[in-house]
Amino acid sequence: MRVFVTGASGHIGSAVVPELLEAGHQVVGLARNDAAAERVAARGAEVHRGDVFDPDSYLDALDAADGVIHLAYDHSFTDMAAAAAEDLRVTKAIGERLAGTGKSLVATSGTLMLARRAPGVLGLEEHTSEAGPRVDTENAVVALAERGVRSSVVRLAPLVHSDLDHHGFSPVLIRVAREKGFAAYVGDGANRWPALNTRDAARIYRLAVESAPGGTRLHGVENEGYAFRLIAETIAERLGVPAASIAAEDAAAHFGFLGFAVGADNPTSNAFTRKTLGWEPEHIGLIEDLKQDHYFVEQ
Repeated sequence: MRVFVTGASGHIGSAVVPELLEAGHQVVGLARNDAAAERVAARGAEVHRGDVFDPDSYLDALDAADGVIHLAYDHSFTDMAAAAAEDLRVTKAIGERLAGTGKSLVATSGTLMLARRAPGVLGLEEHTSEAGPRVDTENAVVALAERGVRSSVVRLAPLVHSDLDHHGFSPVLIRVAREKGFAAYVGDGANRWPALNTRDAARIYRLAVESAPGGTRLHGVENEGYAFRLIAETIAERLGVPAASIAAEDAAAHFGFLGFAVGADNPTSNAFTRKTLGWEPEHIGLIEDLKQDHYFVEQ
């Protein structure tokens, strides 16, 4: 297959591009500037210069592709609603270009939406919501299956971790613990967060673009989730600082933009994903990864 990848220069893209190439696919990576183009080329992909937020700069390239993996997203977190709305606009433009072609489109969502839907309930791939940030994009992608697109959505765990992860939520939690002098959790810290190794995530995207049935929702998680207290205690031990509880009302002040999510109970199943794709997590899990040096070398 010839696969067009947005976000090819980013964290997940850094594993998706090699995964696709090693499986024998041709890869075209979108790059908005020289630095991104250099990273994409270094990973072995063909570079297409363009800006994900300007679909006219790359929609023509989709005509020559057999499938699209859409990873790019505004992760600045300055305005989450606006970022989700922009992603919906971009994804709809990609979908319109692919409509009626039978080509595959793999888009990205997150498991935390399941915690908003039903806190503490084990999230299944079949669970859906009617509307909301990122939910609207997910539903739009799934609906493309009725318009001649083999569309699927990967709901990623909030913690996608590995030595490739330099700006995700794991580094944020470590930075906050270092700055505050302790690793915090909310209440008793029993709420669960799922996680997934970046390279295991890449394999889901590759298998999805190759074979996921149209209208499929997939879960990128290595298990149902880890108690947030265990995550905090593992970070605390590695930093040599205490772990301590904070009140829910103090989470925003302590964690900044992550304050809305640190108390979320987000248990998530991957049973359907494993069965549908024949996929199993193979790489190091979150807790062992958080004990590795790569997360604790100050940049």
